[in-house]
Amino acid sequence: MEQLSVKGKYIYKGDKPFFMLADTAWLLYDKLEDEEIELYYKNRRGLGFNTIFAVAVYSDPRFETQDGMPHGNKDINSLDYWNAVSRNIDVAEKYGLYVALLPAWGSFVKKGYINCDNVQKYADFLGDFFKEKQNLIWVIGGDVRGDTNFEVFDTLGRTLKRCNPERLITYHPFGRTGSYLWFNDCQWLDFNTFQSGHRRYDQLKLNVWDDNSSNEDSFGEDNWKYVAKNFSYDKVKPCMDAEPSYEGIVQGLHDFSQPYWEARDVRRYAYWSVFEGACGFTYGNNAVIQFYRQGERRAYGVRETWLEGLHACGGSQMQYLKAIMESVDFVNGEAHPEYVLNQGEKYHRTSVFAGKDFVLCYNYCGDTIELCLKDYSGRTFDAYWINPENGSRSYINTFLCGEGELNFSPAPRHELSNDWVLALLFV
Repeated sequence: MEQLSVKGKYIYKGDKPFFMLADTAWLLYDKLEDEEIELYYKNRRGLGFNTIFAVAVYSDPRFETQDGMPHGNKDINSLDYWNAVSRNIDVAEKYGLYVALLPAWGSFVKKGYINCDNVQKYADFLGDFFKEKQNLIWVIGGDVRGDTNFEVFDTLGRTLKRCNPERLITYHPFGRTGSYLWFNDCQWLDFNTFQSGHRRYDQLKLNVWDDNSSNEDSFGEDNWKYVAKNFSYDKVKPCMDAEPSYEGIVQGLHDFSQPYWEARDVRRYAYWSVFEGACGFTYGNNAVIQFYRQGERRAYGVRETWLEGLHACGGSQMQYLKAIMESVDFVNGEAHPEYVLNQGEKYHRTSVFAGKDFVLCYNYCGDTIELCLKDYSGRTFDAYWINPENGSRSYINTFLCGEGELNFSPAPRHELSNDWVLALLFV
């Protein structure tokens, strides 16, 4: 497999744009055996995913680091464990998958188990042990603020980049923050991620451990705003939502009487962020991220086993977003919310992503979309409605762009899911 690279706001595989569609599998190597891991890979590849986020060291029986999730019984101090991780990264390559690997979950740094005295030794080991892997991406952090111990994270990043300068590195941050807050100017950081998180608009402050402790912008469910903020920095790097609300997790995480985030919510996060210019999207399912088995402690209200979670609706629907993006020249596209004349707020916002030969619009509520496309005046386009639940494309008509207003009203699908993509393809 070719190693990935960054050009401008996007990621490339060789000379071709690479839309990163990632799945979250934090405890993959901690809990599953080889045959289960291969089953997982085959399922995810079949659903269009091309990248897997996993943790090399999520837990250690000597330390309290689980952060609420059950963990496996593997001995991370044994070379057998590391050989198994290495072997299974090779299996991922067989299926055309990149592995975005965290050296350790962020709580190891937050609690001081990985610190300035030992981080260099660990970073040197990782850099040497995995130096031959072509399908590896390094992910520093792990649900933790970058200023928890900047020097530790910076040492990890600099060392891993020195060991393999061609390998991409990013940082997975704390909820409702982005890696750009601390590392955007670091040479080792190739692209940013943000964690829009698992809270509703009305849940920004719950007085629990995952409240933000500082005053950086928190945008609630408006995850597209994190993309816009990323691009506001002088040094522009690609970015993506690396932890939106997981399918099948309770809203807010902590009160199990609350409703669950469902497939329709995942789609909203995906299309909002990507149509703002994100280089990809990371899906997550509550059962799969922790590889929950019947009888284990139910972290975050998990409601199904991981084998059942593999087939959840939201996970199977992400491939349609990837197909839409790969059907257009997305690396030369940009967000154009100003094209919308009846722009709404929160759930009623219409996202617009446009390039020379296309305009893509997403509305979560099935609202009428009123557009002014004077930038394309005199050009003809075919219009389609795309159903993000099944990828079906329905031709509307062929139009000539002028200075006036264009109105598009989708047909209602059903009460709870009425989101639509409007695709205008210029001919």
